[in-house]
Amino acid sequence: MLTIRQSLKVGNDSFFLHMPAPHQYYVRILAALFLAEWIALAIHPLHRHDWLLENILLFLVVPILGLTARRFPFSNVSYTLLFLFGCLHVVGAHYTYAEVPYDSWWISFTGRSLNEQLGWQRNNFDRLVHFSYGLLLAYPIREVYLRIAGVRGFWGYALPLSFIMSTSMIFELIEWGAATIFGGDLGIAYLGTQGDVWDAHKDMALASIGAVIAMISTATVNLYLQRDFAQEWADSLRVKRPTPLGEQAIWRLWKLRRKRGQKQRPG
Repeated sequence: MLTIRQSLKVGNDSFFLHMPAPHQYYVRILAALFLAEWIALAIHPLHRHDWLLENILLFLVVPILGLTARRFPFSNVSYTLLFLFGCLHVVGAHYTYAEVPYDSWWISFTGRSLNEQLGWQRNNFDRLVHFSYGLLLAYPIREVYLRIAGVRGFWGYALPLSFIMSTSMIFELIEWGAATIFGGDLGIAYLGTQGDVWDAHKDMALASIGAVIAMISTATVNLYLQRDFAQEWADSLRVKRPTPLGEQAIWRLWKLRRKRGQKQRPG
């Protein structure tokens, strides 16, 4: 089998990843399946204007993934997780998150109402997607941090979690801003609170819980497979620069700048 040999440098060690040649075909299959779903659900969405708003981020993220695929190919695991989240989002954009008829589908399949069985009083598809945002995207984000920023140990788990929590908060602010600007039925459809005053808080909490589960699962696998897991974790928390920053660093930079300026003066 043909392989693509890539060198991934982590800390002072080099690890060689032998990526199977079918990797690119697997990614193309995922892309084709996602495109087919997107086209099918782009036809006659429940609310066209809301569909457009929901797809703005998709129109930005998907081309970026395509353009950077050669320079920064994600693992099959990450591409699969991204694909699953994208599929959920496309369904929510077609119906609006508050009106996805999952309960009707469940009744058709089982003859019973899922909402009644679980005691739900609202459409909780949006809750599922917010939870999935953390659960499915924390690992691809971790891959970016490890391969670009070179983080290790504790920070390889804490930073993806922090990213999910902060972007979840930013998205809630975007929803608030969009609902305020557009107002009316469009604003209500995009906001999707369904009368729950704590909707934004619950959405952020679910995304955070999903990310925590993803990072704990990843850490558990690494703890089992990685011999130097504990040492790497300890090294990541060790103080690398004992000299304080802040005003001390500013003063050092100021003195350095003055010295450079004096050397550049004529005479």
